[in-house]
Amino acid sequence: MIRVCTSIVLLVLCLVGPAPFSTSAFAQAASAALSGAVRDVTGAALPGAEVILTAAVDGAVTRTQADAEGRFALASLTPGRYAIVAEHPGLLPAVIPDIVLAPGSSGSVILELRVPGINEVVSVGADRLAPQALPSTIEIPPMAVRGVAGAAENIYRVLQTLPGVSAVNDFDSRLTVRGGGPDQNLTIMDGVEIHNPYRLFGLTSAFNPETVESFELITGGFSAKYGDRLSSILVVENRPGTTARPLAATAALALTDGNIVAEGRLPGMNGSSWLVTGRRTYYDLVAERIVDADLPSFADLQFRADVQIRPGQRLTIFGLSSRESTDAEFTNDEDEEETLALQTSTFNDLGAVTFASTIGGRVLSTSTASWYRNRESIDFDGDFRTRGRRSNSPGIDGKPLASVVFTRALSIGDVAFRQELTFNAGARHVVEGGVETHGLDTAWRWSIPGDRNFSAANGSSGQGGAGLPSDLDSRRDSRRTGAWIADRWTLTPRFQLEPGIRVDWSGLAGDTSVSPRLAFIADVAARPRLRIAGGLFTQSPGYEKLLQSDYFVDLSDIDGVSLQSERAWHALASVEQDVAPGTIVRFEGYYKDFDRLVLGRLETPDELAVRAATYDFPDELSSGVPSSPQITSLPSNGGTGRSYGIEVYAARRATSASTRLTGWLAYTWGRAETTAYGRTFAADYDRPHALSVVASYRATRLIELAATVRAQSGFPYTPALAVRPAATEIPPTPDGQPARFVPAYDPLGLPVWVPDFGDTSNINSARLPLFARVDARVTFRPRWSSDRWQIYVEVINLLNRDNASTLDTELVYDPTSDRPKLTVVRSGRLPLLPSFGLRYRF
Repeated sequence: MIRVCTSIVLLVLCLVGPAPFSTSAFAQAASAALSGAVRDVTGAALPGAEVILTAAVDGAVTRTQADAEGRFALASLTPGRYAIVAEHPGLLPAVIPDIVLAPGSSGSVILELRVPGINEVVSVGADRLAPQALPSTIEIPPMAVRGVAGAAENIYRVLQTLPGVSAVNDFDSRLTVRGGGPDQNLTIMDGVEIHNPYRLFGLTSAFNPETVESFELITGGFSAKYGDRLSSILVVENRPGTTARPLAATAALALTDGNIVAEGRLPGMNGSSWLVTGRRTYYDLVAERIVDADLPSFADLQFRADVQIRPGQRLTIFGLSSRESTDAEFTNDEDEEETLALQTSTFNDLGAVTFASTIGGRVLSTSTASWYRNRESIDFDGDFRTRGRRSNSPGIDGKPLASVVFTRALSIGDVAFRQELTFNAGARHVVEGGVETHGLDTAWRWSIPGDRNFSAANGSSGQGGAGLPSDLDSRRDSRRTGAWIADRWTLTPRFQLEPGIRVDWSGLAGDTSVSPRLAFIADVAARPRLRIAGGLFTQSPGYEKLLQSDYFVDLSDIDGVSLQSERAWHALASVEQDVAPGTIVRFEGYYKDFDRLVLGRLETPDELAVRAATYDFPDELSSGVPSSPQITSLPSNGGTGRSYGIEVYAARRATSASTRLTGWLAYTWGRAETTAYGRTFAADYDRPHALSVVASYRATRLIELAATVRAQSGFPYTPALAVRPAATEIPPTPDGQPARFVPAYDPLGLPVWVPDFGDTSNINSARLPLFARVDARVTFRPRWSSDRWQIYVEVINLLNRDNASTLDTELVYDPTSDRPKLTVVRSGRLPLLPSFGLRYRF
């Protein structure tokens, strides 16, 4: 443990930079750096654009050209005042007349060139990235996603290492942000809402980092242009194909899948490009030759074409099609009575068209029309002996088989249109507005004819909770619409104010929400940057959200329920400082207040009496009849809550080719609580402490070492308090006798027992043990490959720590009693998992 703590301290010191008394610190502080991107107003990169930097004191000129992706970097600059100009044939230049580069600072700008003939106004005061970054915003370069140890090139596993963000368990890609549920997070790709951004049951993501230009996570206080979620926004922007070559390609092999990307410029069309990529799992091709089963697998095909109609007008056509499937049967070699048959299929299809155009030289219009369809089906049929169901007999007869039969089919269709307008009212005033509308077609169907999962403490649990209906066939067609306006004022070159307001209407809830928002940014050279934001955020009910939720509520007939949209007030403040070139430290505090949370309501006394009457137990077992009100799947706005915390984030990025150490450190102290069912308790994803250290060290030109270290408090959970007799259902008879529950007995005639989780006063009254994991990666770039080849070896959970995503209740034989005793078993962890990967650039 001492060695682990020492390693973490050393990594922290490396991330912050050299000691303040070292001579290298003074040498670094003597210079500054500036980087950025050159684009036209539609967002298209301008390769070859000339960038001219002029010093205000002596008039010294530094020139460079944007690369094939429109980016540039200037290092070793003398601190002081500068003017910067970007020029490109056929376009008006962009000018930032005054930039202050403090000693040791690393600035970043976006230079936007306009179209002549529409409005002869030179772009002045072009976008500066640092001042515009709102609180709780972190941008992750796709290159970082490909290099983080333990992430398996999955953006969601990288996000889990950021402040305020955690995985819901060790296996899943779903996220909890600042104590919120995974259904409260929104993913937008190129202006299109993605309802299912995961593959392989959440093991990996739908996004190929090879084709992504940027990932931006906003963990709170987001702009009025985003809505219908309470916790976070992940904005994914795909990159266009290269225009530097007629044909280029890369191929890569990772933990779960391989992919190939082909791209190039469209012939005879200046500034236009195409890109096609395909991904597929590969392990199943090998394993299925050994086992007679179709193991979980997926295949993706993605296409993008960017057509530059003329300067200032661009048409983007995007398509994505994905297929997942499983068809497998298994038998336990040690107990042939235990069998499992599993069939699953998932279809994800997306088509989108975006047209971006300037209007009058001061207005940028972006219109996106999209069609999205997600269909899933699962057919589960198994007979097996569970940990939480047994009699007090020592042999195998003490664990009778449970027959679990579960079929589910769901469909989410979304036809959407999004219109954004950006009006440049002057060098210091930008107004953004827009509207979006979604036509939703959602359907959920399932049947649970077999034994139910009475080990789910919450009856509405998606893990087969007892509060779920045995048969469901529900379809909801609805519409939701949102409109917004945000007014960004640059009060001075260092101060910005952004008031905004958003209006959302939900056809399912039948309500209209008005959400005011405000952000203030102060970016003073050589001083900490102060950012403050807050406002109201809403989330409408819908089956498309329940796809990511842990619980299910039946929306079949909510017209008489008066269900309303959920709400959350956010208040955020952050202070950020550049402590060395490429190195920042940020401290941020947040507070969120939730109300009208949609939860499954409790049974009424009459409903409880009806359910209790279905139990036909003898007197000696009657105390085991569940007599406490059960959480049902019937929805209500019965919950409130709050979350608050303090986050620390330190990051070091590469500023030149000589930078060896990069990465970040994130620490969060936070609390999250829910008030419902007459009491206040820790929220499902309350995590008091979370520490992550992500580091990458380039040992030589050929070898790069990477490590990810995480240590986190365990989530709350509901422990079993005792055991009670298990029940088995006797179906209704032809003569009209209703269905009833009778005690279950093993083959020896002894009663079978299951865990008893008590009433709602026991919810989340215990906590999982500490989670800790170390992942490591070694990347090798062969000397003979001219950087075309990249090979890596990775080990997930290097120390093989027995973490617990859940504590399963296990009943074991107790020779001193007439019933088994309770124990708990750790489960749901990733084992020590070695893997390898390779990448080749054609």
